[in-house]
Amino acid sequence: MSSPDHTSLAPDNVFEILSSRRRRMVLFYLRKHGNTATVNDLAEQLAAWENDTDIEELTSQERKRVYVSLYQTHLPKLADTGLIDYDVDDGTVTLTDRATEIDDFLSVKATSGYPWKRHYLVFLIGGAVAVLVAILATPAVGIGPLLWLAGGLIAGYVTTVLVEYWHYQNQLDQIPSELDPHDQ
Repeated sequence: MSSPDHTSLAPDNVFEILSSRRRRMVLFYLRKHGNTATVNDLAEQLAAWENDTDIEELTSQERKRVYVSLYQTHLPKLADTGLIDYDVDDGTVTLTDRATEIDDFLSVKATSGYPWKRHYLVFLIGGAVAVLVAILATPAVGIGPLLWLAGGLIAGYVTTVLVEYWHYQNQLDQIPSELDPHDQ
């Protein structure tokens, strides 16, 4: 494709690129699938998302409509900005390092409805109070309860971190709402 301009992308250029849901979906797909894909794979997955169906159930017309728009319009435009490398002969598309320049313009961030900051704060304060009480009670009851409390706090903290990580990973597997064709 043509040689991209390697200066920083102007906000107007970024908004132009991101104005198309298909281009946003291409960038999303590439990030989720190892930064490289064939045009055929992209067209199939985007057509499946747009038609709310499985790839196996797509008609040839649904595939072709997306393939042609990617081939003729969207992939050349992304390549001209340097966000992807597009090898027309090979039919491969690769996300470039430059794609990170548009991250600040995307509103798609994994967020949770659960107040994790408050959870950690309550956990910290509750743990500190429990440790203080256990330390003050140690002369009367011995060190055993303090050790059990410390073990329980560590187990609770590790469990909290693992649950938050699991929740975060599950959010990453979802199609961002701004790419969902039903929200348009």
